[in-house]
Amino acid sequence: ITQEQFILASQSLHLQRPGCDAVYPVGLYGWRKRCLYFFLLLLLVTMIVNLALTVWIIKVMNFSVDSLLVLRSDKNVTLNARNEQGLLTGQLTVGPEAVEAQCQRLEVRSRDGGTLLFTADEEEVIMAAEKFTVTGSEGAVFGHSVETPLIQARASEDLKLESPTRTLTMEAPRGVEVSAAEGSLKVSGRKDLRLESTEGEILLDANAVQFGGLPLGTYTASPRQASQEQTVYEVCVCPSGKIYLSPAESSSTCQAMSNICLWS
Repeated sequence: ITQEQFILASQSLHLQRPGCDAVYPVGLYGWRKRCLYFFLLLLLVTMIVNLALTVWIIKVMNFSVDSLLVLRSDKNVTLNARNEQGLLTGQLTVGPEAVEAQCQRLEVRSRDGGTLLFTADEEEVIMAAEKFTVTGSEGAVFGHSVETPLIQARASEDLKLESPTRTLTMEAPRGVEVSAAEGSLKVSGRKDLRLESTEGEILLDANAVQFGGLPLGTYTASPRQASQEQTVYEVCVCPSGKIYLSPAESSSTCQAMSNICLWS
């Protein structure tokens, strides 16, 4: 290109251009801008209210990493367990009057979860704890039989088996043993006390056997014996089995006291 052509081309670029169109500002102005600010302010207030309500609920319900979970209700609290098909398999209801549990098997274990303390199902209830204590003043009431290998009182306390209005029966096919290793054994009754053995014998084995309260028959002794205090008596047995005492002499005096047998 020649120098003249270059100058002509440069001059043509600096020629005055025709007037451009009006310039319009970009953005939100007027009522649109005010509405946007209003919505932003409303969103900020809603977030603050939600945050305040969340903090209030956490404080009221005691939700914390270090504290326990507390569920409160004016009527009752019910926890349900369901299987994959949605069927109810277990239910625990805590009400104002009772706590009800509905399940196939109820188990209570120790703190570490290894020792079974209590279990209950439709067939039986098992107390697996080392010691079962009843502290009520009326004791424990069982409607049917109780099976246990040992009934033992606490240390330095008495054990009492009582039937206030009916009889108390202890039976065993191989024998019933009642012993007091370091004390006395007392059996008392308001009416008759009966010891019976259908096939065996009744054995009283002790250093001394005493029968207190036996009736004493009257006997007219000789003048020489009347002046002496009677210290030796004879044990007499009536045909009915009644035992009574008779003053002892050189010969038996039971026949003379036979009038006691007439009233037995």
